[in-house]
Amino acid sequence: MQGKRVVVLGGAGFVGSHLCERLLDDGAASVTAVDNLITGNEENLRTLKGRPGFSYVKADIVEGIPVQGPVDYVLNLASPASPIDYANLPLETLRVGSIGTENGLKLAEANNAVFLMASTSEVYGDPLVHPQREDYWGNVNPIGPRSVYDEAKRYAEAITAAYGRKGVQVRIVRIFNTYGPRMRLNDGRVVPAFVGQALKGEDFTVFGDGSQTRSFCYVKDLVDGLVRLALSDEPHPVNIGNPREMTIRQFAEAVRAAAGGGGRIIEKPLPKDDPKQRQPDITRARSILAWEPKVPLEDGLRETIAWFREVAVRRASA
Repeated sequence: MQGKRVVVLGGAGFVGSHLCERLLDDGAASVTAVDNLITGNEENLRTLKGRPGFSYVKADIVEGIPVQGPVDYVLNLASPASPIDYANLPLETLRVGSIGTENGLKLAEANNAVFLMASTSEVYGDPLVHPQREDYWGNVNPIGPRSVYDEAKRYAEAITAAYGRKGVQVRIVRIFNTYGPRMRLNDGRVVPAFVGQALKGEDFTVFGDGSQTRSFCYVKDLVDGLVRLALSDEPHPVNIGNPREMTIRQFAEAVRAAAGGGGRIIEKPLPKDDPKQRQPDITRARSILAWEPKVPLEDGLRETIAWFREVAVRRASA
């Protein structure tokens, strides 16, 4: 990325802000974060503001992307990404996946830039194939409660591929469960939920019997995969995630061990269309990008928990 000019859509989000840092560390000439803060947080940019080459534009990419000057890469991470967010913002989720994605593609096309679409493992729905490979078409309910997110990302992949056939340089990454500092404590995803409960000494809430599986990738590893894919010439979807699969109950125990606290495991009804299994097949990432995750879950959880504790201290003293 040395000397490159990069626009990160959704740059004030959890993953987007980490990506902006990595790009600057890699020598990018300019990194512009674009975010309307509907789920992002300007606090995530605290360490970035003031760094040479970084700028922030508050804008809704559905309305347009007010970025001037030449661009080499457009990296699209703009979207609500947690079940609570897209349940509360269904139309916004669909619009950013459709209109917002096309606006990003038009920006890339106008600048002869590379466009990277951050898709999701949710395009596989509740999978009937395990682990999930990129050639699996998925098992998705198109009108269920999760469909606004699933179908927004599936459409985003479709329009990205269509622009690719027009000659735009496109990349598609399917991101599996990612965790790390800057996650929102109340965003409804299992990592901040369990961490918050552990730090308060509360019971862990699992949905169903906790036998459903997930695979957790530390954000630093994910960002490395995003950069490698952007720099490659691979136009087809690539899974980026950690293939270490574990049940939600096992994950609760891992959080308990890392945090040194937490109560019993309490079961609640399983939400409709909640996937039973999630595990990426990362054969393509290994072969094409020479990428695989390096941060052990135990180390990543320690970093994440330390960050949540620091935030709690800052808020208490504010």
